[in-house]
Amino acid sequence: MATITSLDRAGRAGLREWLGLVVLALPTLLVALDINSVFLALPHLSADLGADAVHQLWIADGYGLMVAGFVVTMGTLGDRIGRRRLLMIGAAAFGLLSVASAYATSPAMLIAARLLLGVAGATLMPSTLGLISAMFTDARQRGLAITAWSTCVFAGAALGPVLGGVLLTHYWWGSVFLIGAPTMAVLLVAAPLTLPDSRNPDAGRLDLASVLLSLAAILPLTYGVKQLGADLADAPAALAAAAVGALFAMLFVRRQRGLRDPLLRLDLLRDRTVGAVLTAMVATGAGLAGVGLLTTQYLQLVCGYSPLASAVWFAPMGLAMAAGCTLAPLTQRRLSPGAAIVAGLVVSTLGFLPVALADGPATVVAGAALIAFGTGPLFALGTGVVIGSVAPEQAGSAAALSETSNYLGGTAGIALFGTVAAGVYHARLAGFGEAPDAARESVAGAVAAAATLPAGPAGRLLTVAHAAFTGGLSLVAACAAVLFVALVVVLARRLR
Repeated sequence: MATITSLDRAGRAGLREWLGLVVLALPTLLVALDINSVFLALPHLSADLGADAVHQLWIADGYGLMVAGFVVTMGTLGDRIGRRRLLMIGAAAFGLLSVASAYATSPAMLIAARLLLGVAGATLMPSTLGLISAMFTDARQRGLAITAWSTCVFAGAALGPVLGGVLLTHYWWGSVFLIGAPTMAVLLVAAPLTLPDSRNPDAGRLDLASVLLSLAAILPLTYGVKQLGADLADAPAALAAAAVGALFAMLFVRRQRGLRDPLLRLDLLRDRTVGAVLTAMVATGAGLAGVGLLTTQYLQLVCGYSPLASAVWFAPMGLAMAAGCTLAPLTQRRLSPGAAIVAGLVVSTLGFLPVALADGPATVVAGAALIAFGTGPLFALGTGVVIGSVAPEQAGSAAALSETSNYLGGTAGIALFGTVAAGVYHARLAGFGEAPDAARESVAGAVAAAATLPAGPAGRLLTVAHAAFTGGLSLVAACAAVLFVALVVVLARRLR
């Protein structure tokens, strides 16, 4: 692997590597900013573009879906063509597609731009983690660098709603997407000056059949779950799509086992510790994404806060997660990484109780912040475990596996927990004869419909719709708590 760095004779990183880490923070922050800004802007762009419940799910989740579908491919591709080169290609595409998203004129156009943006975004995370592995060969420094990287991810999650709220207060919803253009322009200028163009010189060719099989598995599976959440009457078609995805997933796994240079390193899953960490990332990502999406909607559509006020209320969740990541290395002075991860998830499990009670914004936000704080050791220390399990030449592939777990978890969480919340909402609104059709679709539709009704009917509609949505949030928190309890039990045994 040919790189030009400022490593000293002891293999410790120098000034150029630490400056490079600052540059790598740009795409890391941007991805988190983008995802959380979209959640906050969803009610506004839905009203402006006329997006229905299915459109909203695709707008919110389409980006993560495509990242999950392509991140393995991009991680492997970066090992072959060079991670810096792939990072710059993805950054240029990301900037252009951000502008296209901002000026979308229909739900279909915005969904298409978001899907393509996900393909570009898939290049960013595995490239940054792969470069970190190449730049920081000393284990302690690499751990600190990955902790800083993880902190940036969740600091962006906190900053995204605040920045998005400010922009939505003063500008139109498309302004939240324009952040990507100048950020990526800075990266394109700074990357050649601070980052090595690391790659794996012994990597084999990219297997196109594996790429197609991975997409054929992920896309139908996620689509099927989305359709179940959006329209239970379409259950047969949704289940058929999920079954097709599961079939292609089996074919994908079978092909990987027969390749000398597989697209996905399934052998890593045989490692007891790595397998447990990746499983935990999927489950934890699902719980965080589901609760996070519903919390942002609760603040705006039930509590009635403006976008900026909602952003301020939501910020503690991201800040708590960033704090959990930052403090994670300190726990290793008294606890093993496995014990630190398990202890953190116990704290997270306790946080679901106040969310389930849903007794006002303070209770919900405090619970969400506690959930987020407890996941810090998993994402900070667990990512280091996965990256450190392979040689630096294969860091892109390992990083892709880690990111795939995160994105699959987030995508599944939005789809599955969104299905649970939507089911509760639809069931409760079904018995309210005064509700217009739009109000039966979503709480956003109920708020919009209430604005056109006289005071009496509007008040009754909002009371029922708010109670229905809050009931869905409570049930989602209870389901996620059960998931985390099971996760703690499994990890306590696997990471002993």
